[in-house]
Amino acid sequence: MFTYVLRRLVSTIAVMAMVGIFVFLLLRLAPGDPAAMIAGRSATEEMIAGIREQLGLNDPLPVQFIHWVRDMLGGDFGTSIFAGRPVLELISQRLEPTLSLSILTMILAVTVGVSFGILAAWRTGGFVDRLLTAFSAFSYSVPVFVIGYFLIYFLAIRVHVLPVQGYVPIQSGVGPWFGHLILPTLTLGLGFIAFIARVTRASMLEVLSEDYMRTAAAKGASSYSMLFHHALKNAGVPILTVIGISFAYLIGGVVLTETVFNIPGIGRLVVDAINNRDYPIIQSVLILTSGLYVLINLIVDLAYTLIDPRIRY
Repeated sequence: MFTYVLRRLVSTIAVMAMVGIFVFLLLRLAPGDPAAMIAGRSATEEMIAGIREQLGLNDPLPVQFIHWVRDMLGGDFGTSIFAGRPVLELISQRLEPTLSLSILTMILAVTVGVSFGILAAWRTGGFVDRLLTAFSAFSYSVPVFVIGYFLIYFLAIRVHVLPVQGYVPIQSGVGPWFGHLILPTLTLGLGFIAFIARVTRASMLEVLSEDYMRTAAAKGASSYSMLFHHALKNAGVPILTVIGISFAYLIGGVVLTETVFNIPGIGRLVVDAINNRDYPIIQSVLILTSGLYVLINLIVDLAYTLIDPRIRY
């Protein structure tokens, strides 16, 4: 186990190094002068030269990369070109809305998706199974922003039971905080519910067809015991895998939902940074998101042994 963890840590460092090189070259080797794009069309040569000096673009590429990595390892992710404030400070201010939306979405998706998948596998071909098939086709084919505007129209504008847009910090009260996140959570969670439910159903069907499950049924095991004590544990590895992948994707994929519901999260920060060509923010968010994705995958791999003791690294 120790050897496996050590190998994964080494591979994680290698992956992050490649991601860092890619993100670094994304700005430096893009067509055109980054300083000129940031300064705008009406900028003078002096303004462009000042931006180049501020970004360190006059140094050789290897020197720029070393300075960039050194600053990040020291907690300095640079300064926003347009806001004039440290990038890490801007990201930390936008972190709560994104994490709140992501965590609530995953709680909804895992709870409903796993339960839905278990019922569909247990009564395969029945009403729940057919409903899951129809729901999956709907959630996969309809874009997220269409679902968002549909829920806004019916639940916020027509019925007036939920707020239309915006975000309330949790410090202002759990009720208002939760109320403003219901619609975006439903919007973002529908696709993940269908995804997790389909994987759960397929994995459970495979386990339920095993000989030891028929033996357990012949010995008089209850349905609850067969589903949760036997089948779910043995089907847990692919389910845990898809949950981990979904959560990692969710952290970096809430841009559209935050835009639709006017949530001031990291997604909105990235959109504003792209519109303003604020490359320090874009680079920092890419690095942090990639690091979180790799970390989640590592945690999922290590959690396999807790679900299935037969796995040995």
